[in-house]
Amino acid sequence: MKKIRILISDDHAVVRQGLRALFQSAQDFLVVGEASSGEEVSRLVEELKPEVVIVDISMPRVNGIEATPLVKKRNPRTKVLILTMYDNEEYVHQMVRVGADGYVLKNADKKGLFAAVRAVAAGERFFSPEVSELIIEEFVKRARESTDGSESKQLPLTKREMEILRYIAQGLTNKRIAEEIFLSVRTVNTHRDNLMQKLNIHDTAGLVRYAIQNGIIRVEP
Repeated sequence: MKKIRILISDDHAVVRQGLRALFQSAQDFLVVGEASSGEEVSRLVEELKPEVVIVDISMPRVNGIEATPLVKKRNPRTKVLILTMYDNEEYVHQMVRVGADGYVLKNADKKGLFAAVRAVAAGERFFSPEVSELIIEEFVKRARESTDGSESKQLPLTKREMEILRYIAQGLTNKRIAEEIFLSVRTVNTHRDNLMQKLNIHDTAGLVRYAIQNGIIRVEP
């Protein structure tokens, strides 16, 4: 079995040790190293070439927000998963802007954390349910502020693309969407790529905003 290579970055030794023990309990993970600062993680990612780096936002000298683009520069194929206690909307937006692939809160259970690592390793985006709710709430607010009362335009999407976009906006991963509509993950990935190309949108957050602004998902006031 091919294992997902993980680098853990957190300035608290007890957190790093706990995460290492947690991932060692599953057969498909391999912890290849630990870092206690943003500077160290940016150095180790080039040396160890992990598939996923787990990064805390709050670290000394170079924090997680600053470390993420450094990781991407050193090894563009490495995925960055933010694991933090902060469910602050601004932090989420900053991390997405600098290239993070997922954002999970430290109150996540083992199942949720494992799902997050597997998702980003597979090239998907992953957000904790609480974080997805924050993103949607912000986009709802912006959509309402920009509403001009004009009639809805015809959307350039197929019925299947609309269905997949609706699931994306609800926070489902590609794997979950595939299970819901009985397609392969590869097919869902293709539909997601087509959506982004058609709409000229390049991230999940943008797809969520588009879905809300165009009434593809209903959000209760």
